[in-house]
Formats: sequence, C-alpha cells, structure tokens
Amino acid sequence: MKPIHNIDDVIAVLQDIIDTSIQEKSPLGYFAALYQKVTIKVKEGIQNGVFEDGPRMEKLDIIFAKRYIDAYYDFSQNKTVTSSWLKAFMLSKKFWPIVLQHLLIGMNAHINLDLGIAAAQVSEGQPIENLKNDFDKINEILSSLVTDVENDLATIWPFLRKILKFTRKVDNFLVDFSMEIARDGAWNFAVHLANTSPSDLDKVIQKRDKKVADIASLISNPGLIANVTFGIIRLGERGTVPQKIKDLMH
Repeated sequence: MKPIHNIDDVIAVLQDIIDTSIQEKSPLGYFAALYQKVTIKVKEGIQNGVFEDGPRMEKLDIIFAKRYIDAYYDFSQNKTVTSSWLKAFMLSKKFWPIVLQHLLIGMNAHINLDLGIAAAQVSEGQPIENLKNDFDKINEILSSLVTDVENDLATIWPFLRKILKFTRKVDNFLVDFSMEIARDGAWNFAVHLANTSPSDLDKVIQKRDKKVADIASLISNPGLIANVTFGIIRLGERGTVPQKIKDLMH
C-alpha cells in the first residue's frame, strides 16, 4: 500500500483498490468506487472553503479513510478486522446481495463506527465541540449519498424505482437506514469517545462495533419480503461486476 500523507494519496489508494477489484471481479470495488467519489467531494469542499478549518478537515479525512483502507488490506491478508467491517467484506463472497446492500453495509461500518473514532482522534487536545460544524458538513455529504446511490444504480437496475414504489417495505428499509445515518449517532459516539479515559477506549469501541455489526446483519438479511425483492433485483442487475464498479464511478 502507498503511504498516505494527504487527501490526494487517499484518492490514489482508493483507485488501487478499485483497479484490483475490477481485475479480480470483486464486489469490494463497489464501496471503494463510491467512497472515492465522496473523498473527491470533500477535497473540493476543502478547496472551496466550505469547511471552517480546511487543514483539520483534510487530517480528519485521512484518519477516517485509513480506517477503511487498513481494514481492506488487513482483510485481504487474513488479519483481524472489526466485526462491522468483517460483515461488510464477507458479503463480497456471496452471489445474492445486490449492489445497494454492498454499499449500505460498507457505509454502516464506516459512518456508524469509523467516523466517530476519527472525529475523536482529530480533536485530541482540543474541545471536540469545535469540530461540530465541520462534522455536520461532512455528514451531510455522506448522508446525501443514499439518494445519489439510488440514482446511480438506476443504470444497473432498470426497474429499481418501480420496484421500490411497488414494495414499500423495501423502500422503508432504505429510508430507515438513511435516517439512521443522518441522525446524530456518529457525533454522539465521537463525543462519548472524547470524554472516555484512554484505558476504557478499546472497551467502548468494541461495544459500539458489536452494535454496528448488528445493523450490518439487518442489511445482509432484511427479512423475507425484502430478500425476495432483492433476489429479483439481483437477477435484473445489468453488467458484470467490473462494469457495475465503473457505473458507480460516473
């Protein structure tokens, strides 16, 4: 893995993961493609002065991204990863999960676990409240992705919108999940970590990881009606895994 010193390095390493996934026809490339788009948006935000503290936001982005990137490479080398990421990565071994499930399960691990940890780390030595406005801005970018993803995937699933309208249960599942992300869970977790003594940090993170891994189980197995619907969508998905990864990059 290339060393990561700035946001451009993050974008380059994500490209390596995307290229490897295309070569190996691995669904792990779906989340990497989406995440590269987010990182480019954050970079543009820093350049355009959207954030109160651009250099701090770049530092946060690097710490945040490295949690995913390290987990990806650890998993590929059979090393231990968090339960949340393990559930996300293991989904890539199965045929039936649809692209959206792969994306949501990755977003779940990264936002609901990693974002709070990264926010607490970047705020070390400073009151974490100073980060709140910029944290909300990055969370807006992440939360808006659920809608962006649905739009992107229209190319992969020609009947996506019709199916979502027809099966309100699945639609509710997606809405509920996006609301989970949009809520203040990640921020509350960051504040909790910032106020936790160093000796208790691992215990608090493990407890959170277990909770986030439980949400991952709901994404991978959302119930009979959703599973049947997702099965229909899966059979209707257009293109090979590499083509779908490229569709997500546009």
